[in-house]
Amino acid sequence: MSISFSQELLIPTVLVLLVSLCLYFRSSSRSKNPSVLPIDWPIVHMLPAFIANLHNLCDYCAASLAESGHNFRIHLPQAHMFLTCDPVNIRHIFTTNHTNFPKGVEFAAIFDIMAGSFFTIDGEPYHRQRVKFHSVLGNPRLVASMVACCRDKMENGLLPLFTQMASTGTPFDMQEVVSRFMFDLAATSLFGVDTSLLSLDMPPMDVAIAMDTVMEVALFRHILPASCWKAMRWLNIGPERKLDAAHTVLRGFVTDMIKEKINRGCIGNEEEQESADILSSYINDPDYADVELLHAMLLAFMLAGKDTIGVTLIWTFYKLAQNPKIVSIIRSELSPIALHKIDTGTGAMVIFDPEETKSIVYLRAVLYETLRLYPPAPFERKTMVADNIMPSGHEVHAGETILISLHSMGRMEDIWGKDCHDYNPHRWLLEGSNKLRYEPSHKFLSFNSGPRICPGKEIAVIQMRTIVATVVWNFDLEVVKGQSIEPKLSCTLVTEREIE
Repeated sequence: MSISFSQELLIPTVLVLLVSLCLYFRSSSRSKNPSVLPIDWPIVHMLPAFIANLHNLCDYCAASLAESGHNFRIHLPQAHMFLTCDPVNIRHIFTTNHTNFPKGVEFAAIFDIMAGSFFTIDGEPYHRQRVKFHSVLGNPRLVASMVACCRDKMENGLLPLFTQMASTGTPFDMQEVVSRFMFDLAATSLFGVDTSLLSLDMPPMDVAIAMDTVMEVALFRHILPASCWKAMRWLNIGPERKLDAAHTVLRGFVTDMIKEKINRGCIGNEEEQESADILSSYINDPDYADVELLHAMLLAFMLAGKDTIGVTLIWTFYKLAQNPKIVSIIRSELSPIALHKIDTGTGAMVIFDPEETKSIVYLRAVLYETLRLYPPAPFERKTMVADNIMPSGHEVHAGETILISLHSMGRMEDIWGKDCHDYNPHRWLLEGSNKLRYEPSHKFLSFNSGPRICPGKEIAVIQMRTIVATVVWNFDLEVVKGQSIEPKLSCTLVTEREIE
């Protein structure tokens, strides 16, 4: 029965795809100056244009938003969405009228392995979890442990690996190295266990790959009608089969980490609640006694720790390799600190501490510029509760999906200027000053905005600052010529191919 059903599903799907592509290329070839905006055809609506541009979805949305004035409606079979990158609308959605724009039940279904965690919930439940998270991040022992872990992983993992690669001149995949590095950091902060993925022998990284699979298939779920991907999940075919295997790996990993914690005598141990890892703050909390909720929370923490910082580091190193002048400015700022460390005999490699890089303003500007052009999550999704007129004048209706394109917002001329496509950290500095320019969160959304603004923002910036400073001071970054670096089809802005 399942075989015949899957065949019935496959045939109309293939036909729709073929018709869509024929319509798209037919309309494109007829026009000498074709509009970027998709044509709304009968039955298939705008599906042809989005299928044809799926390989460069972020850039296609940016071009469409630039032509339409920052807002336009997407009509797909069984789905209607409102796409925006308009700052006035974003402030309305995230701050002034945020209760009318929750993530919604469909978002929780798409990320079902994290259902119930702060990543997928709204309202009072989200507020309670946020208060708890703030309390956890306010633990001085945890913060000190995260700083020490980052330093240790650089000194004994990242720098030795880079040294070996530099001495042999061997190209390597920066994306894989950063992914391993951030996975180790996230696991240590969360579970108090060093998973040692970043080592010279490069062990298998099944759990990290499973996390990537969750984000890739989530985008697939965003695009397809829920009935389609749920049918595939029931049949265990296509991307859903791959996701099911990934879920098994992730649940097994978290279960093993919890068991190890329990075996170390953490249950009911008051001292462990003050321990220097996040799990210790949750494992004894009766509000998280439900195993599924605890698993969802821990996986949400892992994804936040690994992907948001990891993606930013990858694109930062890539852009610095293309801009040696920017590297020179960073090194000139770091020079007094580094020379002092060398004079005091701290070792051949200079490793910077958070307090030492606190005053390095240009380095923070570099990170913000990376986040502007390459936000770790290129899209945000919201659901309408009640009919509303947006500040831009567009009417949106209850039940509609709202998509916010962070990737597009950084590429709008009337938001960031005519040089919006250029990688220019100086835009973040006040003219004639060495101080950062303030930009409101509804214009610079990488750390979210309003009640959902990222509670771990400062810790993330501290980690990125120390890592980039240490790598840039000790090594020259080069990118192998001839590579085509494009974003992957995923809910995070990882690259399709290796960055060597």
